Amino acid sequence: MCELFAMSSRERSSVNYSLNEFAKHGGLTHRNRSGWGIAYYHDRDAFLVKEPEPAHDSPWVRFVAEQNLESRFIIAHVRLATVGAPTLENTHPFRRALGRRVHVFAHNGTLKGLHDDFGSMPLLRVPVGDTDSELAFCLLLERMAPLWNNQAHEPDVLDRFEVFAEFAADMRARGSSNFLYSDGDALFVHADKRIYEEGEGYSDPRPPGLSVRNCVACQIGPEFACDGLKIGMTDQHSMLFASVPLDDAGWEPLPEGVAIVARDGEEIARRET
Repeated sequence: MCELFAMSSRERSSVNYSLNEFAKHGGLTHRNRSGWGIAYYHDRDAFLVKEPEPAHDSPWVRFVAEQNLESRFIIAHVRLATVGAPTLENTHPFRRALGRRVHVFAHNGTLKGLHDDFGSMPLLRVPVGDTDSELAFCLLLERMAPLWNNQAHEPDVLDRFEVFAEFAADMRARGSSNFLYSDGDALFVHADKRIYEEGEGYSDPRPPGLSVRNCVACQIGPEFACDGLKIGMTDQHSMLFASVPLDDAGWEPLPEGVAIVARDGEEIARRET
């Protein structure tokens, strides 16, 4: 099972992401041994570190842990390969440029028949690797591209959210569709269902696929800290999303088939898909 994490914050927050807890999910105590990646946004671009190796003994994980990186948007992923070999090009998050911005995408789940139906479709942005997730990202950007044709002005965030929500609804028909996507201006999230590790095997997909902690509504002091993550909270306007809650307080499981767009650490809109 893959693990997802994302943050949207009003201010650039000091983020010490040791990946300890995610490293456990990346091969130390769980069976996720296919790679990991993390993207930190800086305005229109993103600093991305990823590798197709287990996270728990990675020197790159230790490197990230030692950096006092600041960001308003973070997307992280720990992979269990289901479609595509455990290679760098198949490791999430994925990034592409559109409208003079870097767009970042990560997915948990499997989308059946996507390559059969769209693998030969001419796209402006083609996948580098073999995953259904990266192909889905390219299809999403194909839908987003008309909104970004006028590069002098950013398209309205609710128009972008409408495209994202319709895309997520279409993907849900193909399998579990837990998506994290950002264009550096807003964070788009879709929660569906996911498999859970049970004994020596895995469960059938079931909700929740993601949980959210809204730090506008909670008072957590000057920082949020748990295994694998410490965020210096410059204010209380932050939203955290994770495949599984990172601690025992303040997390809300998201319903199956819900899309959310967040900006400046606050939810702007939500709809069912």
